[in-house]
Amino acid sequence: MNNLREFSWSVLFTWMLLSAIGLIAIYSATQGPVSEYLPESIQLNFYKQAGFVAISFFLLIGVQFISPRSFIKLSYAFYVFGLILMILTLMFGKEINGAKSWFSIGPFGGQSSELMKLATILATANYLTSRRDISAENVRYALTAVVIILIPTTLVFLQNDLGTALIFLALIPVMLFWSGLPYGVSLFMISPAIIAYLSVIEWYYGAIAAVILTCVIFFVQRRLWLSIASLITGFLTVSGVQLAITQLLQPHQIARIAAFTNPSYDPTGAGWNVIQAKTAIGSGGLTGKGFLEGTQTQLKFLPEQWTDFIFCVIGEEFGFIGAAIVVLAFLFLFIRLLNMAGNHKHPFAQLVTVSVTAVFFVHFFINVGSASALLPVIGLPLPFVSYGGSAFLANTIMLAICLNMDFYKREFSIYR
Repeated sequence: MNNLREFSWSVLFTWMLLSAIGLIAIYSATQGPVSEYLPESIQLNFYKQAGFVAISFFLLIGVQFISPRSFIKLSYAFYVFGLILMILTLMFGKEINGAKSWFSIGPFGGQSSELMKLATILATANYLTSRRDISAENVRYALTAVVIILIPTTLVFLQNDLGTALIFLALIPVMLFWSGLPYGVSLFMISPAIIAYLSVIEWYYGAIAAVILTCVIFFVQRRLWLSIASLITGFLTVSGVQLAITQLLQPHQIARIAAFTNPSYDPTGAGWNVIQAKTAIGSGGLTGKGFLEGTQTQLKFLPEQWTDFIFCVIGEEFGFIGAAIVVLAFLFLFIRLLNMAGNHKHPFAQLVTVSVTAVFFVHFFINVGSASALLPVIGLPLPFVSYGGSAFLANTIMLAICLNMDFYKREFSIYR
């Protein structure tokens, strides 16, 4: 076994800090005075999460004794297993909050898409680094990698889990860029998301963004066809968003978008979540109202306060200082993981570590953005903090694999 001083203890301690903060917030959101408003099943969430944290800790340690090359050898088998599990979940799974993404095997259960995130990262990374001549600069290889990611993404869409589908889609530009996709093409791939976001606020914001991004892409890549494609894609995105808002989306989805741009549009309906979230965070002040003292939390004004809006619980009861500690802990984790990726000589380890960082970052960005009303409410948990057993286990295993490959980076440095 390697010298334990080479182990990234700072990442482990950050995981422990976020897990502890999550347990404290979940306790407040389910065990405080608010418990009288909650069913018994929700009141048990704290104890369930504590159990998952304990199990995850031993899993994290156990993964460190696995040869890092095992993740390469088993990646495709794990990917196929994950797809089969997702198909079975789609056929026989349990529907919760409109998403049919939960499976049960005896007393055990979880979201198949959580395991599929890791399986997709490992399989795609293995493909893109399996030979020296494979690079995302080659269209054929890039498209193959995209297909590997889009297959589970389609299944997640069919499960009606839009938030998780966005995580899979975010992997495409990240993994291709790290595998050699040019800067301009990478920007072209993410530009529809930027344009769509601005188009939700005002259609002309999206149109202006489409023009600006096209100019940047042309300046970076110097390819006329790519710039024309970018401009056309941008205006199609603007038109598509407007069409979706006016013709395609369900009334409750339209109400969510309207509440994002104007919470007073429906203050007792779709705007309720946004108003209560902003009230909770804003009322916390510098140091917060105190543990178990948050009025929005303890009077059950916050929706899903143990999962999607747990950041609001922290902001209300521990104030700006508590929220800042969470944000800084995540930023430290992201920076540390990227440093670990940069220190690897093996491309598979690099790509897996960067992709795991991207998954954590998108979760963090969307969750905190939704809680602070900077983004529409999509419904993604905050890694290691929000309640959710399968998500916590899957995220911990992903982090454990990154720690494993960093710990064995000297033995894992040869390409093949």
